[in-house]
Amino acid sequence: MSLSALLARPLAALLLCALSLGALAQEPDPQASPRWQQLRERLFKDRSIETGSAVVTLEAPARAADAALVPLAVRAQFPQGPSRRIERLWLVVDSNPSPVAALFRYGPASGRADVATRVRIDEYTFVRAIAETDDGRLHMAVRYVKASGGCSAPPAKDAQAARATLGQMRLRVHPPLPPGEPAPAQLLVRHPNHSGMAMDPLTRQYEPAHFVRSVEVSYRGRPVLSAELDFSISENPHLRFFFVPQQGGELRAEAVDSQDRRFEAALDLDRPER
Repeated sequence: MSLSALLARPLAALLLCALSLGALAQEPDPQASPRWQQLRERLFKDRSIETGSAVVTLEAPARAADAALVPLAVRAQFPQGPSRRIERLWLVVDSNPSPVAALFRYGPASGRADVATRVRIDEYTFVRAIAETDDGRLHMAVRYVKASGGCSAPPAKDAQAARATLGQMRLRVHPPLPPGEPAPAQLLVRHPNHSGMAMDPLTRQYEPAHFVRSVEVSYRGRPVLSAELDFSISENPHLRFFFVPQQGGELRAEAVDSQDRRFEAALDLDRPER
């Protein structure tokens, strides 16, 4: 064998290795996911779903620091208005045991269809935000997130501490609040949001599923946001959203968990919390 042939072999092997590593580094095709195809059929039948960033964008880490607390943010690319609005928004985690983490519906006092929260992720997966606009069209933003074990991670608090604060809610806004302009607000619900898959490290028993399943937010009696939630939402559910303030009035939130316990919080905007 010639010297040139001998030198070519290692070079070819290195090239093949580089190509293989490049293929492994590529994210899978979000449309080819078998799990997504099943979910798509169940949720949307044969409706067309457009992709791109013209309606919504989705922010998520490429690799999560904590699979039980993965931050997600959906940004609408236009304000809510009479000429165009987002009516519903699905937050889907393909590979989770319960993949539909949330369904948000936006009321006339929402102002913007942005929302931010934290989710559990059980294995490497696509996360999707699917928005339905008032013309009936569906629009999707997708991110691939590397995280695993979030649904079976033990709670951050022990059971006794979690029970002591169960159902405590806090609403916050950030003045100034220009009347008629969409303003950000935050809601925190103290709740363990048990997935049913996590073992208590002290008792070695699995905690039954127990989570916040719905949230309703209103301002001066007008709907801002309603949410159907599942245990894919992290412990102590946290929502950031927008509403359109006027002169004072009450911002109110009500939550119901999977044991039909009801919790509520209200914020008087004549004396907003600072």
